[in-house]
Amino acid sequence: MILYRAPWSTNVERVALALAYKGLTVESVTIDPGDRTPVIEVSGQPLVPVLVDGGQVIADSTAILRHLEHRHPAPPLFPRDARRAAELDVFLEWFNEVWKGPPNAIEAELGQPVPDAGRIVSLSHRMAGWLDRFEALLERREYLLGDALSAADVAAFPFLKYAAGREPADDELFHRILDEHQPLGARRRLAAWIARIDRLPRA
Repeated sequence: MILYRAPWSTNVERVALALAYKGLTVESVTIDPGDRTPVIEVSGQPLVPVLVDGGQVIADSTAILRHLEHRHPAPPLFPRDARRAAELDVFLEWFNEVWKGPPNAIEAELGQPVPDAGRIVSLSHRMAGWLDRFEALLERREYLLGDALSAADVAAFPFLKYAAGREPADDELFHRILDEHQPLGARRRLAAWIARIDRLPRA
């Protein structure tokens, strides 16, 4: 398997966590974010991660997680029980399609000639408020959807980890937004979860 990645990519980190959890190794191709030609040539689109597995080329981090689960089901990141699997599907769709909305909107607003400060404040409050939902999910359990690591944790961690701070070398605007608009505060369960997932290996 070959994984196309870029430095500091949150979506690449999802896949790196999943690969290591499943004990899988890959050949890595690290691209220059300013030159996405290698990714476009192999996948027809510019975004990472892209996984090449034999004759298959899979783009999009969630699609890669599902591909890895299908090809290498143990240890599992997706539950076998249909009810629990449906809950995980709902979480992943909400996180990817709804949760990501406000930080992406803040980034777009900051790119305007005159950013709307009031809209940024509103979006920031929404991001901060969602941290309470994650704190509640972690009551009396170690992981977001149960007592075992799942794709929910792998998908959310690379974004939520910025509530606990950002490495000085990581100066991407989107990551600064995740850092500045997610006040961890006294959310002790979320802080412990971030530390717990952060100790896991990456491929």
